[in-house]
Amino acid sequence: MILVIDVGNTNITFGVFKGDKLVASFRMMSETSHTSDEYGMQVIALLQANGVNKADIEGVIIASVVPKVMHALVNCIQKYIGKRPYIVGPGIKTGIKIVTENPREIGPDLIVDAVAGYEIYGGPVMIIDFGTATTYIVVNEKGEFCTGVVSPGIRISAKALWEDTAKLPEVEIKKPATILAQETISSMQAGLVFGQIGQTKYIIEEMRKALGYTNMKVVATGGLGRMISEETEEIDVYDKNLTLTGLKLIYDKNRKNKPKIQEYEEQ
Repeated sequence: MILVIDVGNTNITFGVFKGDKLVASFRMMSETSHTSDEYGMQVIALLQANGVNKADIEGVIIASVVPKVMHALVNCIQKYIGKRPYIVGPGIKTGIKIVTENPREIGPDLIVDAVAGYEIYGGPVMIIDFGTATTYIVVNEKGEFCTGVVSPGIRISAKALWEDTAKLPEVEIKKPATILAQETISSMQAGLVFGQIGQTKYIIEEMRKALGYTNMKVVATGGLGRMISEETEEIDVYDKNLTLTGLKLIYDKNRKNKPKIQEYEEQ
């Protein structure tokens, strides 16, 4: 079994693969104050709750956009799982060539999505990840990561509304029955959800025009991706496990090489 770990700004998502099949997945909050022992106890408990014996884990791979988590998390994996993890970053094989102006600026999460999107769906392909941020990336027919757009995620926008205004309440993020809202909560929901739908449609359309990719497949992933994709004809596929699958694909490309020793300062 292979343990894959996607460290996002809000959650850490874990997946366990047996062969090419995802047999378990679970999440915890991205708590930067946790020690390696605290992470270790949570990870072992969650593995057990999902019927996974840590002795069956053959390898581990991590992609992280939260550097402050890495010291404790890497030490947790080495101490409690007994494996040195692969870390998605410079020097790791991905099969994707990054042809942007500064390749080192591309986040590990975007690289993982690019690998999965290209290998599963071919190119050209756009991958939209509706996470803490909403990211739009394009991989061309040659497997080159050629461009990307980053915008605030729906939750960030919602949080700004209720934290930075005096009278607007915290609301559930869901599509209201109609865009013709007549009270505060549904007005906020309409703005958040229909605003994201409109943004998504516009960015897809403009990137198709700018790149000339009339045949570009569009794949959505991320927590709120299903809701938006159901309302957006421009999105062809919703794949909730795309990032976890991408991590497994990258692990397979590197499994013949020993993971490098990574040193992370305790934050």
